[in-house]
Amino acid sequence: MDFDFTDDQEQLRDAVRKWVDKGYDFERRRGIVNAGGFSREAYGEIAELGLTGLYIPEADGGLGMGPVEGMVVLEELGRGIVLEPFSQSLIAGAVLAHYAGADLKAAWLPRIASGEALVVLAYQERQARYRLDATQATATAAGTAFTVTGKKSVVAAGDQADAYLVPAQLDGQTALFLVERSAAGVSTQGYATQDGGRAAELSFANSPATLVSRQGQAALEHAVDIGIASACAEAVGVMDKTLAVTVDYMNTRKQFNVVISSFQALRHRVADMKMQLELARSMSYYAALRLNAPADERRLAMARAKYQLGQSMRFVGQQAVQLHGGIGVTDEYIVSHYFKKLTQLEISFGDSLHQLGEVSQRMHDTAGVFA
Repeated sequence: MDFDFTDDQEQLRDAVRKWVDKGYDFERRRGIVNAGGFSREAYGEIAELGLTGLYIPEADGGLGMGPVEGMVVLEELGRGIVLEPFSQSLIAGAVLAHYAGADLKAAWLPRIASGEALVVLAYQERQARYRLDATQATATAAGTAFTVTGKKSVVAAGDQADAYLVPAQLDGQTALFLVERSAAGVSTQGYATQDGGRAAELSFANSPATLVSRQGQAALEHAVDIGIASACAEAVGVMDKTLAVTVDYMNTRKQFNVVISSFQALRHRVADMKMQLELARSMSYYAALRLNAPADERRLAMARAKYQLGQSMRFVGQQAVQLHGGIGVTDEYIVSHYFKKLTQLEISFGDSLHQLGEVSQRMHDTAGVFA
C-alpha cells in the first residue's frame, strides 16, 4: 500500500515518539504497573501534548484531527506499550461530538480535550461476550431525568475514570448515557490486567445519568469501531518494537561462538515476522481510512482489519518469545511485556474468532458470498 504522510502528521509522530522515548521509559512503566497500572500524571502529560483532544472539534477545545492522525499517535504509544487508555479519549471525544446535545458537549468536550476529565466506554457485559446487541442494563426516565441500573465488565481504568459512556435499554431500544463515577449508586472494583494496565467491574443502581443519544446502537457501534481501529494501530507499534528488540537480541546472542542471527532457519522466521507486521500495517491503514465510511462499510472494514491484526499479533508475539528462549517470558526482560500487550490487544473489542464471524455474517448479509 502506497501511503504518504503529510509533514504535519510526521511532526505529530515525532513529538509523540520523543515523549515515549524520554518520558515513558521501561522503568517508569514498571513503576506505574507496580502502583496499579494507571498514572494520572502520565495521562496529563499526554494531554499536554494536545493528544486527548485529537478527535474533538477546535470549537470545543480540541485539535479537530482525524483517524489518520489518531493512527499515527497510537502506533507511537504502542512502541512504548503505554498503559494509560489514550484510545478512550478518542472514543469519548468522537462519540460526544457526533451524538451529544450542545449542553453536554459544552460541559464535557473541553474537559476531555484538556485531560481534566477521563471518560471511558463501559459497554461489555459478562453474558454478552462481544455482542453489541445484547445489552441488559436498563434505563428509566422520570421526566427529563434518567437513571441507569446494571453491570459492566472490563472497563478501562474504570475505577480511575471521571465518567462513563454507558449503553442501556430505554423503551425497548438501546440508548447511550453518560454517568459520572461520583453519581449515587455507582460502585467500582478495580484490578490489574495481564498487560499491566487497569480495568474495573462497574455496578449501577438507579444511578443518575445524562442521555447522550437515543440512537444508542449506532453510537455504540461507532465507539467500538474507533476502539478497533485504535487497537489495530497500537498493535502495529507494539509489533514493530517487538521485532526490533528480537533482531537486536539475535545480533548479540551467540551459540557455537557465532551470533544466532547468522542461522538461516532463524533468519527465515524473522522474515516471516516482518511479513506479518507489514500485513498488519496495511490493514491498520485500511481501518483508519474506512473509519469515517458509512456504517455498514465501516463495520465490515473494522472486522476484516481486526481479524488480520489478531493473526499477526499472535504470530509475531509467539515467534519473538520462541526466538528469545526462556528469557522471553521473564518479567525482567522487556519482550515479555510486549507479548502480554499483544495478547491483551488481540482480545480487545472482539477477538479474532469473533471478527471472523462478523466478516462472514456481514458478507452474507450484503452480498450472499457465504451461504
